[in-house]
Amino acid sequence: MSTTTADIQTRVNGLIDFINNGKILEAMDEFYADNVEMRENNEPPTVGLAANIERERQFLSIVKEWHWTKWHAIAVNADENVSFLEYSFHFTNTDGQPVTYEQAVVQRWENGKIVSERFYHG
Repeated sequence: MSTTTADIQTRVNGLIDFINNGKILEAMDEFYADNVEMRENNEPPTVGLAANIERERQFLSIVKEWHWTKWHAIAVNADENVSFLEYSFHFTNTDGQPVTYEQAVVQRWENGKIVSERFYHG
């Protein structure tokens, strides 16, 4: 069965809904494959769902209060099973400092799950 743009777009929309509702760790179980590889820029990938959930937990441990996520651009290329998202988010860290990130991500999908995710940011 071939994957369509609508199939991937539906999954991306679901992922965004989880994130917008603060369900970041729950999104990992729902949208990421057991063998997922995630990487930041040119860093080596973190391999496996459990390792990436732990990496996400470590990131969330510095968040005192989440303020917003803004989605700027979303595109899907079903021929390559790829989605592209550009977004920014703002939170206060546990030291009381405001933090804003702007980044883009490329996600590769198989069987409705993300198998590769690479973040690009400054």
